[in-house]
Amino acid sequence: MNTVTRPRILVVGAGFAGVDCVRRLERKLAPDEADVTLVTPFAYQLYLPLLPQVASGVLTPQSIALSLRRSRKYRTRIIPGGAIGVDLKAKVCVIRTITDKIVNERYDYIVLAPGSVTRTFDIPGLTEHAFGMKTLAEAAYIRDHVISQLDLADASDNPAERAARLQFVVVGGGYAGTETAACLQRLTHAAVQRYPRLDPGLIKWHLIDIAPKLMPELGDKLGRSAQEILRRRGIEVSLGVSIAKAGPEEVTFTDGRVVPTHTLIWTAGVVASPLIATLGAETVKGRLAVTAEMCLPGHDGVFALGDSAAVPDLAKGQEGAVCPPTAQHAMRQGRKVADNVIATLRGEQMQPYVHKDLGLVVDLGGKDAVSKPLGIELRGLPAQAVARGYHWSALRTNVAKTRVMTNWLLNAVAGDDFVRTGFQARKPARLKDFEFTDSYLTPDEVRARVEGAGIDHP
Repeated sequence: MNTVTRPRILVVGAGFAGVDCVRRLERKLAPDEADVTLVTPFAYQLYLPLLPQVASGVLTPQSIALSLRRSRKYRTRIIPGGAIGVDLKAKVCVIRTITDKIVNERYDYIVLAPGSVTRTFDIPGLTEHAFGMKTLAEAAYIRDHVISQLDLADASDNPAERAARLQFVVVGGGYAGTETAACLQRLTHAAVQRYPRLDPGLIKWHLIDIAPKLMPELGDKLGRSAQEILRRRGIEVSLGVSIAKAGPEEVTFTDGRVVPTHTLIWTAGVVASPLIATLGAETVKGRLAVTAEMCLPGHDGVFALGDSAAVPDLAKGQEGAVCPPTAQHAMRQGRKVADNVIATLRGEQMQPYVHKDLGLVVDLGGKDAVSKPLGIELRGLPAQAVARGYHWSALRTNVAKTRVMTNWLLNAVAGDDFVRTGFQARKPARLKDFEFTDSYLTPDEVRARVEGAGIDHP
């Protein structure tokens, strides 16, 4: 079989789902059985659950960025860029490379795992003035920004400015928001001890969420435990509240309160990648509607999984239930999709995805955590051991495991450091500057581009 006739498998996205799919394909496919290509803006897999610990400086950025080029044995071709459109009929993926060149990549089989982007709403000033917590750059940038607020407050002789710079608002009472508020509060609490001119009592953290409960997936008892831990640390938790508008120096809550602040961190959920909207296919709450085998109905050779696909959750036994957008599902879906792609190639029977949720872990920093592994409720050090043990074991490479464990040990022994790395330039960067959600094409633009390139629809 030569390279001309060899089937082309294109995987979009290097998150948990995409990388596990690629690695499985590499292990199980013969070298001459198919060509595998991966489209990703960055040649690393980001371990998202540990981003709050990067923002707080407990972990270094490179410790959770797992290189895809480290091993020489992998044979997948990597295209450095992002998929901005897919023509399912012509079997063409439109890619914007990191040099802004737009190319058409043909495929025989495509695995769509583009992940998700931060969910925003039509709130005045939100995208212009809020920070996100979805990328490695955002986590590093937020750390610089938070430390700079202490520097600027210390340098200011204006009491109002000083108070505003020492107030921080986090929106989103899910895992990302709760862990972000908890980890960064620990950072500022430790750092302010090095600023003798600053009153530690001026530092105020606000965690708000429109939902009536904090992390409802944990259950009432653990949710209340987490809330009590945060309040004991001085974090003001407001539920049933969101943002009415955001400005450069203040945030207005929906209950009428106006909080003077220069730091608004938005972690109020995620939505499927805008790439899904370019397909013109059926969706379920924005996620691509797929079968239990993660196939797109009516389109041969198209698979979708992870945050961007509404994969039926057969383990729940409830009609209409779909898998939540979590890492444990994405990794297992990636492996199952790889098996189903190989089965399709070889004319074998595909298998449905079934996985029972193993539980949830929430690391609040220090000795504080709440966890619910296999339905068992844990708090404090046992919960912390489970949370960090789970994250450590889920890291894909031994290099990453060594780096993370070393960082944890060093932080436990030496404490936090408060060095700004220089990510914060004079020109501020906010939510709208990191995720490039305006780069995607419409379905009509995709078709026009493909037809303009002389690629016929079958």
